[in-house]
Amino acid sequence: MLAYRAFINRIIEEKNTQYEAEVQHQKNLVLENIRAQEEERKRIAVMIHDDIGNRLNILSLWLNNLDTKGDELIRKNIAAQMSSLIDAARTISHSLYPVNLDSVGLVLYIEELIANLSNRINISLNVGPKYKKKNIFIEVQLYRIIQEFTTNVLKHSEATRVWIYIKDNPGNLSVVISDNGQSFEYEAVKKGMGIKNIESRIKSMNALHKWKNIMNKGSRLIIKIPYANESSYQDSPD
Repeated sequence: MLAYRAFINRIIEEKNTQYEAEVQHQKNLVLENIRAQEEERKRIAVMIHDDIGNRLNILSLWLNNLDTKGDELIRKNIAAQMSSLIDAARTISHSLYPVNLDSVGLVLYIEELIANLSNRINISLNVGPKYKKKNIFIEVQLYRIIQEFTTNVLKHSEATRVWIYIKDNPGNLSVVISDNGQSFEYEAVKKGMGIKNIESRIKSMNALHKWKNIMNKGSRLIIKIPYANESSYQDSPD
């Protein structure tokens, strides 16, 4: 009887080990996929930011020194188009990859996002006094999550306010993003690209998360990232 129990226990342990290995394999695939996506996004964003953006700025400077022989209207029209192209190049670059995030830091990058959206929605950012700069992989993922959340809010929720809280706690970093919009039924939209993008990035950080939605009162996303996981990304590509 004891031998039979030992045999059954060994089979259960082997099954559990196989399951845990499969779960870890799936996590590794998600992480590798996101790393590859970010690397390609960064390559294109840097090209737009450093090459096209700089060329447009140079053309703009030349235009300002151009003698148009009194045709001020033509100069103004060209200058306006050039300014729009520069802004478009910057916007595309930032949407592809936060090029300067490593040097500027997550908080300032979020503040820039808030400033860019200030004419469309009221966003407030509250950062705990003990917050310290995190590994670039984690900061990029958090910026992407906040960017995706606010994009979904603007598209679907009819919200007027968004709140972002970032706080260092003993053992983990907590991030809470909420709005006062119509909210959504999670089961109805969980397969949509917006939710899937957010949750795949959370999974890539081995973080825990919870949605707290109240219909017609708003949505809240709570994320907790254990500090023990941060060392896993020290060799991650920027």
